[in-house]
Amino acid sequence: MKPWMIILIVITVVLAALVIALYFLGKKAQKKQKEQEEMLNANKQTVSMLIIDKKRMKLRDAGLPQLVLDQTPKLMRGSKMPIVKAKVGPQILSLICDDKIFDSVPVKKEVKAVVSGIYILSVKGLHGRQTEAVPEKKKSRFKRALELAQEKAGAKPLK
Repeated sequence: MKPWMIILIVITVVLAALVIALYFLGKKAQKKQKEQEEMLNANKQTVSMLIIDKKRMKLRDAGLPQLVLDQTPKLMRGSKMPIVKAKVGPQILSLICDDKIFDSVPVKKEVKAVVSGIYILSVKGLHGRQTEAVPEKKKSRFKRALELAQEKAGAKPLK
């Protein structure tokens, strides 16, 4: 056998092992996520709160309890999380918001939120109406330049 064939076989075996390892790690992570979702849904409750502020910030800067910081994996401590400061009853709390609903959380409005511990699962305006629509994403420079060029050429802009 030629040396390049041996190298090709070794690379193929390593890639196959990597794919198999990722498959099993993915299944394990999926199972863990499902268990966490069930736990969140079992402990959820509806609370009326006044949203004071919302930001994406690091956990150590968010003013969360020390117990939460200790239980957080080390890799997540440095990443920015969606944090909502809200007045629940007489207390002002820092809560972690779900990424999916963070953009639709209104600021300086009273809302009914479904909360599990310090985690906000969903938010509705009072009387069941949606208080703020999800804003459109910013267009990239390339798309803005493409639309500008199409407008100058007289063509219809793409969406």
